Formats: sequence, C-alpha cells, structure tokens
Amino acid sequence: MKRIFFLFACLVNTAIVMAQSLPQKLAAAVQQFEADAQMKYAIVSLYVVDIKTGKPVYDHNRNVGLAPASTQKLFTSAAAFELLGQGYRYKTEIGYTGKIEKGLLKGNLQVNGSGDPTLGSWRWSATKPDTVLNRIIAMLKAHKITKVEGRILLNDSIFSIQPLPGGWIWDDIGNYYGAGCWGINWRENQYDLLLKPGKAEGEATTIAGTRPAFQAEGLVNLITTGKRGSGDNGYIYNPPYATYGFTQGTVPLGDTFTISGSLTNPPLQFSRELEVALTTQKLKVEGPSKLYIEKKANNRNWPAMQQSLGVLLSPPLDSINYWFLRRSINLYGEALIKTLAYEKEGPGATTERGVEQVRNFWQQQGIDKAAIHIMDGSGLSPQNRVTTGALVQVLQYAKTRPWYTSFYNCLPEYNGMKMKSGSVGGARSFAGYHTAKDGNEYAYAIIVNNYDGSAGEAVKKMYKVLDVLK
Repeated sequence: MKRIFFLFACLVNTAIVMAQSLPQKLAAAVQQFEADAQMKYAIVSLYVVDIKTGKPVYDHNRNVGLAPASTQKLFTSAAAFELLGQGYRYKTEIGYTGKIEKGLLKGNLQVNGSGDPTLGSWRWSATKPDTVLNRIIAMLKAHKITKVEGRILLNDSIFSIQPLPGGWIWDDIGNYYGAGCWGINWRENQYDLLLKPGKAEGEATTIAGTRPAFQAEGLVNLITTGKRGSGDNGYIYNPPYATYGFTQGTVPLGDTFTISGSLTNPPLQFSRELEVALTTQKLKVEGPSKLYIEKKANNRNWPAMQQSLGVLLSPPLDSINYWFLRRSINLYGEALIKTLAYEKEGPGATTERGVEQVRNFWQQQGIDKAAIHIMDGSGLSPQNRVTTGALVQVLQYAKTRPWYTSFYNCLPEYNGMKMKSGSVGGARSFAGYHTAKDGNEYAYAIIVNNYDGSAGEAVKKMYKVLDVLK
C-alpha cells in the first residue's frame, strides 16, 4: 500500500509540474536558484520574450542595471551590422611621398591605418602577417622600387592616441584580452610569452622567447613555478607605449608554457617586422620608422600621402563579427565602436564618441539610454551596466533585420542553446535565442552579479534555469 501511495504521489506531482505554465516554471526555477547558498548575496535578472508575439514571458529584475560582461558585445555587434553594413571592409592604404627615380623612392614609404583589427590576424589566410608583408613588398616591386631614401611613416591618426577605454583595470591591460585599439593594429595586438618552468614548485621561471620576437626585451619576469596541472595563473603588467613591464603569478611545472600578452605599441611592432621583411628582399630603407604619436608629442610636420601604391582590405564585417562573438575578441569590439565614431565624425575617433553613437542608435530603436551605461565596446570594463530588458530588445530588433541570419550564425552554442556568454569578475551572463520542443521561439537574457564561490558551479545552475525554455 505504501508503494502504491508513493507512486500515486509521484504521478500527482508530475501532473502538477506538467500543468504549470512556462512563466510558473521559470519563476520556480529562479526562486530555487536565488535560494542557493552561492547566490545568497547575488543579484539575479532574467527576462524572456516570445519572439513571434513580442510579448514578455517572464520578467525578473529586467530593469536593474548589472555588469553584463561580454553579452554587452551584442549592442556593438548589432549596431555595427546596421550602421556599417555586412560588407563593410577596413582599408589600409600603402603609398609614398616624394617621387620614384630609377628604383629610388626619393621620399617616404607611408602606411595610412584604418583601424583594421584583422591586420596580421591568423584567422584568415589573407590577413596573416607574412601574407600582408608580402603584399606590401609586391606593391613596391610592381613600381620597381628597390630603395627608400626616407623612412617608413606610420599614420594611425584615424583613431585617438588613447588606445584603452576608460574603466579597464590594471590586471587586464597587459594581457592579450586587454589589448588596446590603435589606428594601426597588428597580430590582434598580442604576442605569446614562452616560459620555461623551474625543476620544482616555487622555483623561478625563465623567458624562453616570444612570438613574434623582440617583445620580451622589456619584461622583468617574476613568474614562478606552480604545481603540475595548476594551469595558467601568470599575468603580464605592461601599459600602452611602455618599453618596460613585469610579470607575476605562476605557471605549472612541466614543459615550456605559453601565456599571451598585449603589444604595448602595435604600430611600432608592425614597422619593425616590415623593416625586416624589406631587408630580406633587399629593399633598403635609409631612415628609421616614424610613428604618428611622435608628431603629436613634438608638433612635427606630417606629410600627406601623395601617391597610393595599393590597399589592404580586411574581411567583410559579417566575417569579423563572426569571430567577435564566437571567440569574444575584445579588440574587435573596441575597433568597431571607434569605427562607428570615425564614420560619423572623422579622424581622431575615441571610444567615448563611439559609445555615444551606440547609445544614440539604440535609443532610436526604443531602448532608454539609461538602460545602457557602457564604457567600451566589448564589456571588459567592470563599470559597465546594462539591463536584461535592453539585451532582449537588441535580440528582438536583430530578428527583424536583413542581416539577422549572419548575426544568428555569429552566436556561439552553449548548453544546446544559441547565445552569447559573458564572464568578468563576479559576473556571469547569457543572452540569445532558443526554439523549444513545442516550436515556440524565445529571446532571453540572464545576468548574475556578485555570486560566491566557483564560476563553473554558478554557470551550471544558470543552465538549469535556462533549461526550462527547452
């Protein structure tokens, strides 16, 4: 009898659960999530909308501004699709001042940057460093230039000389994900630092080299050897334009270990690699390279390009956006937001102007500017605050646009759902689309700030809430 009663109770409970509406199920899941000890002092926001009807399905703190981490990239991505267009390409122009006489360029070789974040990137065959350098060499050879009497001028004035958004923290900016954005970017403004661990835990590590070469010249290495299998706990501290920095933390016992840092002066790194490539091809440049920042600092003359040799085109925007969202590349977001400012206001574009362009655009689409307090284009700043309501409105807007398919394909897949993730100290977030088993399609955003303990455990519990939409 007890067994029969137990089975009957289970059937009743199952029937009750099945009879619950989706809003009720979501409310129960959120209540359970917030009751978890890990969320005792956390703030949770979840907003879900039915795509077909546009009506809210569930709302929990949708108007509370929270740190969104990389889900903030959705604001930048969608605005760039609409304002720049799917086919937008960056154009880096190679040219010269002076004149060419019998193979001698009596003037300067000039590079006019466009802010292209893909220049020198390994993600496309046409943008790889060797490919780019060889194309420039081919331009010179096509004009029968064998020697440059002047120097290489690197004009990155399209963007402000300030490469970093306000609010980025010291622990981030020396590492690859905290790379700044210049008018001439190169190799995604990052390099690999190769470290040889000691023979025992606690021993010093030694720098075995860098890819590309030269960057380690100015690093004081204080990274020590950690436990075997302890992973990457090494940090690089090096601000923009610096010639000297340092490292701290640990890397695991074992073979040579690689951590990635941000280039402190990408235009300078590019010029050095170009000089080496030209020398290899017996194309001599008499004078040292000159950076635009020197003109700004010393009020020197900066000659205008007189003749173009050719243009280096980036991949189209939809391809850039793919990697921007799939791999959450912060540099791409900062380049896009400055590009929006440049296209509206011209050279010297700043992050602040780009942020204002993005906020103005979304205001025109019906999102209150107060719901988008942002400092950058990528979400790395811990000062960013947005609402889940605003994130879902972006997703709803994108669904109506001709570029939606490209935007949707850019989104990664987590937990069997198409959504952008976000991760920054004390904050985890997801925002995206999901089609349930019954065919209903939803747009949703969930943000958790100030959780305690393991980030991995917090994410598992967030997945459990989102599973209700399946």
